Amino acid sequence: MKKIIHLIYVVLLIALDQFTKYLAATILKVDGPFPVIPKVFSLYYHENNGAVWGIMSGKISFLIIITIIIMTGMVLFYLKIPAGKRYNYMRIVLVFLSAGAIGNLIDRSVNKYVVDFLYFELIDFPIFNLADCYVTGAAAFLIILCLFYYKDEDFAFLNRKEEQKHE
Repeated sequence: MKKIIHLIYVVLLIALDQFTKYLAATILKVDGPFPVIPKVFSLYYHENNGAVWGIMSGKISFLIIITIIIMTGMVLFYLKIPAGKRYNYMRIVLVFLSAGAIGNLIDRSVNKYVVDFLYFELIDFPIFNLADCYVTGAAAFLIILCLFYYKDEDFAFLNRKEEQKHE
């Protein structure tokens, strides 16, 4: 049942990401930038044909393949996670990582670019989107979990030798 709920969350997060990108493409592309907080934060339409911050520009096919490979690994990892509350944070991280990866994968597959629209002018930070927020936030949370919450033995379920001992 939890797997179904997590899948629903992934779908809802993807829908929110795609909806915000749709709004950016239909409003900002036509009307231009919209300052939310002048000189600090704006909504600004940008077509990114690379990865985060525009790296690997023009390598759409490669990025699609890499995303599919990583997503496959994440699904396999998710399916191996033992039941229990101890791993709930890990499941949440995977929900957000998956939603972000799939949200940008949809853009790359359909448009051959990713729609970015969130821009912090004050620090001239590269323009990004909601899917990027999902991935970045989840990755940061994963690092914190691995450093301060989970121990090596919490990942014993990934060791094939450990699995064979329990059979």
